[in-house]
Amino acid sequence: MSTGLKANTELALGFASSSRPSYWKPNSTHIQLSRLPSGSLSHNFSGLSMASSSGVSQSKRVCSLSKNDSGESSDQNGGFTYKDAGVDIDAGSELVRRIAKMAPGIGGFGGLFPLGDSYLVAGTDGVGTKLKLAFDTGIHETIGIDLVAMSVNDIVTSGAKPLFFLDYFATSRLDVDLAEKVIKGIVDGCQQSDCALLGGETAEMPGFYAEGEYDLSGFAVGIVKKESVIDGKNILAGDVLIGLPSSGVHSNGFSLVRRVLAHSRLSLKDQLPGSSVTVGEAFMAPTVIYVKQVLDIISKGGVKGVAHITGGGFTDNIPRVFPKGLGAVIYKDSWEVPAVFKWIQEAGRVEDAEMRRTFNMGIGMVLVVSKEASHKILEDGNGAYCIGEVITGEGVSYR
Repeated sequence: MSTGLKANTELALGFASSSRPSYWKPNSTHIQLSRLPSGSLSHNFSGLSMASSSGVSQSKRVCSLSKNDSGESSDQNGGFTYKDAGVDIDAGSELVRRIAKMAPGIGGFGGLFPLGDSYLVAGTDGVGTKLKLAFDTGIHETIGIDLVAMSVNDIVTSGAKPLFFLDYFATSRLDVDLAEKVIKGIVDGCQQSDCALLGGETAEMPGFYAEGEYDLSGFAVGIVKKESVIDGKNILAGDVLIGLPSSGVHSNGFSLVRRVLAHSRLSLKDQLPGSSVTVGEAFMAPTVIYVKQVLDIISKGGVKGVAHITGGGFTDNIPRVFPKGLGAVIYKDSWEVPAVFKWIQEAGRVEDAEMRRTFNMGIGMVLVVSKEASHKILEDGNGAYCIGEVITGEGVSYR
């Protein structure tokens, strides 16, 4: 049975010192990567320290927005906010602004590195405090899909096809059965995004994490021809915003989710109001991997920009792809908001603006396309919605 994993032999040769073997598609070239003995299980990847001939690369630096534990206060209106839950989006944006002074060119969804007539596009991320719910529910088989999704969905916004993925798994005491479940999810995510799991790091650090807990990070690299890069430069007022549906909360906003859940009358085993699944199942639904769908849409022409809707929601992520002087209006009733978001808002008395700046609200990826292209995309029956348009001005408004 085909696993959908494709080896890139030329690039894989540069990574001969991975501590975990790669997982490859049968009948493709298989390069066995070495595994170091346990202990600290630490290693470095060798052989790929490159510098641009021009000395210039385009970098990514995005503050992760769902990494802190729950707070105890609420806002003056009694509703919960992301900041109350321990995540300050404004502080994260300020850090990125300061880093940009030291490393100009950062701020995109992926970092671009020139390589001949192409760009390598790299991204890295984790899954934030969704891990806490994995520990509470015992659902570990799909958290690896979330890990892959967060990075490959970022790099595909440039039009890049993912080539390979690397993971980092850290724990105080290695539970082999548990780790196997997590890695299986990572393999599934790589299959869905048609990229190779090239290797990774397993770090056993006694006393560092609570018993039975672990942390994850992921790193993805893709490639796109320079002439085919999706960079938003050609976006114009009047262009159309196409939204691709999410599976739920995905992997951002879980500090606020957990804050609301802790103060609600429901447990993770209770049925989610307005849904046929439990609260735990709804929250643990794996992040949609949009790679194949987005690349297929891009191949048909007319796509000018792509935004991955993660921490910051529509409010902060959509403007990242616009040229200066352009903004967006969102048709807020143009898609059905999933029950999980309705429950979060009601149970936590969360304001509309806070919801839209924290969660994806049922739309996990937004494509900015020409009017002509929008008709074809919507006619293809791929579940896409027309959710808004580009306007003169800046920021995101709703109507």
